[in-house]
Parts: sequence; C-alpha cells; structure tokens
Amino acid sequence: MNVSYPLKPIQEKNNLIPCLPHCLETELIEICKTQILTRDKAQRMAEFFSLLGDSNRLRILSILAQNELCVCDLAASLEMSESAVSHQLKTLKVMRLVAYQKRGRKVFYRLLDHHVLELYRSVAEHLDETD
Repeated sequence: MNVSYPLKPIQEKNNLIPCLPHCLETELIEICKTQILTRDKAQRMAEFFSLLGDSNRLRILSILAQNELCVCDLAASLEMSESAVSHQLKTLKVMRLVAYQKRGRKVFYRLLDHHVLELYRSVAEHLDETD
C-alpha cells in the first residue's frame, strides 16, 4: 500500500520551498522501524563516541593499537604524567576498551578486543584518505 503525503514547506536559506510529493510503502516503513537503533543502544553508542572525543584517550589507543605497555612507558611515550595517563586508562577500562594484566609490580595495558582495534584502524584510515 502506498501512502502519499501533502506538500510541506521546508526552510532553505530563508526561502520556503515545497517538499516534492512522494510515496512510501507501508512495508518499507515497517522494515525501517525494525532497523533503527533502540534508544538505549543509541544512548550507549553516543556515550562511547563521546568518550573517544578526547585527544589524550585517542593517543593512548593509538599506542595500544601497536603495543602492550605499562603506565610508565605510556606516560613517557605520550609526554604526560603517569597520573594523567592512569586517569585516562581508568575511563577506557570502564568503557571496556582496554584490559590490563599485572606482572610483578607493573600493570600492562592492551586493547581489549579486535573490535576496538578495527574501529581505531578504520577511523585512522578514513582520515588518511585524500579526495
């Protein structure tokens, strides 16, 4: 069944332009509804991406994408204090992006799983592309 909609004005650069009439199939709308993120999952994803909005966390992930390191080595590589690195690692642990393992008196960090590594590499590759 096709559903047609009346013309609706839309705002574009301070001029009203009528929306062109179109028809959508009810079945297509229902299929689209089943593919939309749930509000809960959308919220969790938004929190996840906002977590990645911090440049220091991204720099930590960039190193951990290559090597498993302890806090002192991360701090030296990033030219940050161990306290600042530990604070960022705590946030990354809460979001399950990194895991750690104690070895003697040192704690070594690594990316938690391949999904995080794939996401990191995909975004880095995307940003390196030239048009």
